[in-house]
Amino acid sequence: MKITFPHMGNLYIAIEALLGELGHEFVVPPKSSKRTLTLGTKYSPETICLPLKLGVGNLLEGIELGADTALMVGGRGPCRLGYYAALQQEILYDLGKEINFIVLDHPKEDFTRLKSQVVPLVQKGGLRALAKGVALAWEKLKAVEKLERTAHFVRPREAKPRATTQALNRALQELRRLGSIRDIRRRCREECDNLLALASTNAQRPIKVGIVGEIYTILEPFANLDLEERLGYLGVEVFRTVSLARWLRNNVILSSLGLYRSWKLRINARGYLRAPVGGHGLDTVAQTAALACKGYDGAVHILPFTCMPEIVAQCVLPNVSSDCRIPVLSLVVDEHTGETGFQTRLEAFVDLLSRQRKGGAGYEPACLSWS
Repeated sequence: MKITFPHMGNLYIAIEALLGELGHEFVVPPKSSKRTLTLGTKYSPETICLPLKLGVGNLLEGIELGADTALMVGGRGPCRLGYYAALQQEILYDLGKEINFIVLDHPKEDFTRLKSQVVPLVQKGGLRALAKGVALAWEKLKAVEKLERTAHFVRPREAKPRATTQALNRALQELRRLGSIRDIRRRCREECDNLLALASTNAQRPIKVGIVGEIYTILEPFANLDLEERLGYLGVEVFRTVSLARWLRNNVILSSLGLYRSWKLRINARGYLRAPVGGHGLDTVAQTAALACKGYDGAVHILPFTCMPEIVAQCVLPNVSSDCRIPVLSLVVDEHTGETGFQTRLEAFVDLLSRQRKGGAGYEPACLSWS
């Protein structure tokens, strides 16, 4: 069994650690690129969302490198994620690709089915290897997010242009080769210090913007056209409202034990949404309101074309923007999104926030939408 999986940001660093400890041979597909998108778009339904298209492209590139098994996650609620694995399997079957799927559904969906899917992963290394692999993957995931948060802080303050991105990429590659929790924690501290050393002591206080929206398009740089980098180099300190480690802890582990409730989100979204609408729709509305309360200058809402939960949230955000007095920029991405127009919109939004901070006349909080 040679396993491959779709990309979602730097999650591959944790996945390869888990699979390596379980004793499996695996293939990390090339990072998502124009070729990936071309392959996925060619063989996927036209109106399906961008995450599935890129996922199909990732799997096809993994198969080209010799993979015979795909590792995927399932989903719950009114979001098409739950159908991704079945649809991807059909697409690959139609292309003549004989590949097995291991689908990790939420335990509350069908525990018996989940157990049957986990057995092929565990039977080679055993439960001890599973425990060690999960612990190592979890530690790497937390380290990745800490490094990314540090880069978000440093990038608008850096003394040497582009140095932050280069240092972050080196740190992530160093993290991949580490095999103990102690080494991971030590290296993470060292690399965070190295990143902080790149900040200029004379840097002005940057504009602060929170990123809300659908989890894949927030975390996958190719899908969001390197949104965080672009904002950072426009002098913006980015706060990513989605944390994969926090999401896994709350929505998978604690939720399975009946210990997680979304009451905080519902309180923040009160008056706009009464209940979850699937995906991260409720989170988007609640987090945007929370950003305003925390004094952020603005919010960028990013979503894939045809994503129903985020379309619902997008319809609500103008009211949130007006009531909470926080400008919101909604960006819809698909295979037709152009870099030039994307950059122009970001520059215009940052200019609006800058003028608003300076008290410029006529710059009232607004919700802007481009697709």
